[in-house]
Amino acid sequence: MSAAHDIAVIGLTGQSGAGKTTVCKVFDECGFAIINADKIAREVMEKGNPCLEEAAECFGEDILNDDGTLNRQKLADIVFKDKEKLEQLNAISYPYITSEILKMINKYTEEGEKYVLLDAPTLFESRADDFCDLIISVTASEKNRTERIAKRDGISPEQIKSRFSSQHTEKFFINHSDFIIKNNKSAELLREKAKEVAAKIKEYYKC
Repeated sequence: MSAAHDIAVIGLTGQSGAGKTTVCKVFDECGFAIINADKIAREVMEKGNPCLEEAAECFGEDILNDDGTLNRQKLADIVFKDKEKLEQLNAISYPYITSEILKMINKYTEEGEKYVLLDAPTLFESRADDFCDLIISVTASEKNRTERIAKRDGISPEQIKSRFSSQHTEKFFINHSDFIIKNNKSAELLREKAKEVAAKIKEYYKC
């Protein structure tokens, strides 16, 4: 259990296109409360939020649409081609994101939840792993991930390669996680593996 909360906080991360969304759905079905860090990241960059204002000051008004909302593709084109710019964006957004995550952990604790899954692709980069009790990483071969992302997002191989270059390697995830779920076969097998891990975690904590 987390030292700060009477709740088990499990971090879920891994490689882009590896299958985190499916694993997250399984944990939801197994009774885990879900915190979606991607959703929080989108919310803190909505029009009127100070995070978006800081980003526009850093990267220019060109990242905004005519109505003042974020043009996510323009921002992605900037930061995924330049590691330094990506680090600048992270430095701006992560404090807002982690603040909201902690608020949600507190909320779930007050509501009596015992297990929380923090679904966070940038778990380590944002230092959100600091308040996780266990970490699960989902990995897959580059070929499988490329095919899945191309089908899901409809982006070019060059854009996919650029995305991969900004992320951690499989070896990194293996070395920094308590559980590794490899997803190189069927979706059903992935679900079975996720159910096994969820059951082990609930048995271990017995909240």
